[in-house]
Amino acid sequence: MTTLFPPFEPDGAEPKRRRFRPVPLRMLIPNVITLLSICSGLTAVRLAVEGKLKLAVIAVAIAAVLDGLDGRVARFLKGTSRFGAELDSLADFVNFGCAPALILYFWILRDIGATGTIGWIGALIFAVSMALRLARFNVSIDDPDRPDWQKNYFVGMPAPAGAMTSLLPVYAALAGLPKWTGEPYFVLAYTLFLAFLTSSTIPTFSFKRMGNFVPREHVMPLFVGVVLVVTLIVAYPFETLIALTFVYLGLIPLSIRRFRSLSRADLGSKLDDIAASDRQV
Repeated sequence: MTTLFPPFEPDGAEPKRRRFRPVPLRMLIPNVITLLSICSGLTAVRLAVEGKLKLAVIAVAIAAVLDGLDGRVARFLKGTSRFGAELDSLADFVNFGCAPALILYFWILRDIGATGTIGWIGALIFAVSMALRLARFNVSIDDPDRPDWQKNYFVGMPAPAGAMTSLLPVYAALAGLPKWTGEPYFVLAYTLFLAFLTSSTIPTFSFKRMGNFVPREHVMPLFVGVVLVVTLIVAYPFETLIALTFVYLGLIPLSIRRFRSLSRADLGSKLDDIAASDRQV
């Protein structure tokens, strides 16, 4: 009588299938930097709750620096991925949407009214506007019809700039400027104004593509300028951040004017091409 379950010897030479494919280290490093930026942004929230305003601002600044590094490291190592892009977008919302809004709320916005509800609404509007801005950015980068020159501009204020600019009243307080009675309402109006800038379609300069090639005559002034800014930040951090914030806000009208000029030139070029094709027909 034959057995129903005869003995079976597996082939020892048969290779075992791997359940997961190994991930190259060059693709992990940028994501680790992004995760560190999230940790810095969340730490800024904790420091704001504890009333450590200066350290909270420094934590947001560190998150902004790490946000600028992860993409460049990914491109340098050729480790860009869709996962990394989505993780970076989520990190931007935490670091530059939630963290600044909560810092402003725990610092001064909660003093508006008896319960602080109005200030909380202002913080919510800022965070939601940042989320909308990031969602629109993720959609726009996949647009194949976008002209190449438009890549030098952001649609609305970018997330890191919006976060650092929103903390201008905090810089003023840490620089020793006196507090006045109407300051909470001014901070609320300023927060709502920046929420509008981040979610608007106002073009702002993008400095990501600048610096790939620098003219030789500009190298030395660039070095001197970078050293000067770093020295001022170390010696007078909050006064320098105030000045840089006003400089950035002052560049927005120039970016609008330049964008409109390039748009008109691009439209004129397209019309000339259409007219030329019509004449050939």
